[in-house]
Amino acid sequence: MLESTVFIVITITMHLIRGIAHLKPLEKGCVLSIGNFDGVHTGHRKVIVKLSAQGRERNLPVVVMVFEPQPLEFFLGGNAPSRLMRLREKVIQFKSLPIDKVLVIKFNQSMANYHAEDFITHYLVKKLNVKHLIIGDDFHFGKARCGNFAMLKEKGNLFGFSVEDTNSHYVDDHRVSSTLIRDALVSGDLSKAKQLLGRDYSICGRVAHGNKRGRTIGFPTANIRMFRKNTPITGVFAATMTGIGGEEIQGVANVGTRPTVDGGNRVILETHLFNFNQDIYGQYVEVHFKQKIRDEIRFNSIDDLKTQIEKDNITAKQIFTHLT
Repeated sequence: MLESTVFIVITITMHLIRGIAHLKPLEKGCVLSIGNFDGVHTGHRKVIVKLSAQGRERNLPVVVMVFEPQPLEFFLGGNAPSRLMRLREKVIQFKSLPIDKVLVIKFNQSMANYHAEDFITHYLVKKLNVKHLIIGDDFHFGKARCGNFAMLKEKGNLFGFSVEDTNSHYVDDHRVSSTLIRDALVSGDLSKAKQLLGRDYSICGRVAHGNKRGRTIGFPTANIRMFRKNTPITGVFAATMTGIGGEEIQGVANVGTRPTVDGGNRVILETHLFNFNQDIYGQYVEVHFKQKIRDEIRFNSIDDLKTQIEKDNITAKQIFTHLT
């Protein structure tokens, strides 16, 4: 069953803190949640709303702790699962939620070697003065992942903070998770991904200069450097772009390595916007993926590529006609 959830958004000023050393003392304490929050999906949002209610009840700031890079990226490198969003995109989503502080902890070898009990006493008790912690019951932390929910409950009784399970959030009998969203994107099921995220999947970035090859064949594109090792989404999509004068501009987006043109392995996001002819280099924009049109393929010639792009544009416009 589709669970109906109402999110109450409170307008506050959220502070981004990079590193525990830059955190000002929290004399009264805080309420805290820890996690990757990759995608900031509907399950994450429910956790933050629940955390915010605890903060209001106790008159304490709401703090979210994330790690950069994400732990699996540190341990597995390029073999780690593709993340749904970069830190900046995550922060943009956090700003729409009732969060006072986002604490970014650098995950390196020193952090990987941190003993779980030391993490609790140094970070949670001494630095953050946690009064209430909301965490997944499958959460593991510390060297060799020896810290867990049971340890946090035990230490909470000792140091005077309460610990609450996040509880799983379900949509159509599926437990919402970043992994499930990633699988939906890989399979091209953007409708399912949207349902789990609570919004269209999107990628943000600054428009950069490319080789301008699209312009020479009549389809200029706005190129965004991906700055990520891998991506859960590839292919050609009906998409819109926001961040330009308050408009939502329709077009066709390609995420991939452009095998016909480059044949390399660097992933690029390029978007051709319909009826658009402005200089937007350097602007920070967001591309919203609406529906997949096809996989990226290699063509025998630039003329064949041009013919396919024309077909893609027609398909995208038909998609937008049905979406509006």
